[in-house]
Amino acid sequence: LFFFPLGNPANVGFHHKFRGSFTLDVFTGEYHTNVPSPTNIPSDVPLAAYGVQQSYELATALAQIDPPIDYVYSSPMYRCLQTIEPAIGKLRNKVKVRAENGFGEFYGLASFEHPSPAPPSFLQTLFPTSFDENYESVVNPPRSGESIPRLHERVAYTLYRVIATLDAECGDKEATMLICTHAATLIAVGRALTGSMPDDVNVEDFLAPTAGITKYVRKETPEHRPGDQQLSDESTLKEAPDWKGRQGISGGWVCELNGDCSHLRGGFEKAW
Repeated sequence: LFFFPLGNPANVGFHHKFRGSFTLDVFTGEYHTNVPSPTNIPSDVPLAAYGVQQSYELATALAQIDPPIDYVYSSPMYRCLQTIEPAIGKLRNKVKVRAENGFGEFYGLASFEHPSPAPPSFLQTLFPTSFDENYESVVNPPRSGESIPRLHERVAYTLYRVIATLDAECGDKEATMLICTHAATLIAVGRALTGSMPDDVNVEDFLAPTAGITKYVRKETPEHRPGDQQLSDESTLKEAPDWKGRQGISGGWVCELNGDCSHLRGGFEKAW
């Protein structure tokens, strides 16, 4: 995703590429995979070879975005960081990836604890030139999983906090933000930004093909920027200001590009 948090902003987002597979024993809560994970977390599998190819095709497209990308946020899962890695060296601005748990994977409610992502200090050793080890995540989702409504609230609050931070950092300067995340999370991002929350959560509205790009444009700069408030370091879940009913987060956003895959040789694939 990319945003222009101020001025005449826009936002584009994407779902990570083809990945390896894993299984879950729902009775024991144990994850299993035959694909070695660089983080030693069975559910944190790397991209498949085809996904790596897609990541380079995506990198070429991201390098051509104008205005150029100023900020990069990603889920801390290895496959997302691996997806965005080829683009970092091609971007016109020198940026590092901020790993945000609030944009992390969606796990359903369970009687056991789902795996947590690898710690930032370890991820920095895997991506030494592109990872921002000093960034502190806004939200830490519950390890016992979430309901679908709670996923939407988690994403909305994360967006509210992140955009508020960037509004404060950028002042009146236009800036562009990119987010790499997972399919369910990406769909929730679109609904929170636009305020378009369907009665039936299974409605196909915001598309999430692998390596597809979605773009959102901010409607207007709010008279009172969220960034003007005092932001705490607290990472417990809270509610974002009312965003439903097409209000949207931080002034509201319009979707201008929805799951575009024109930059990929294989085109539109594996929509979630």
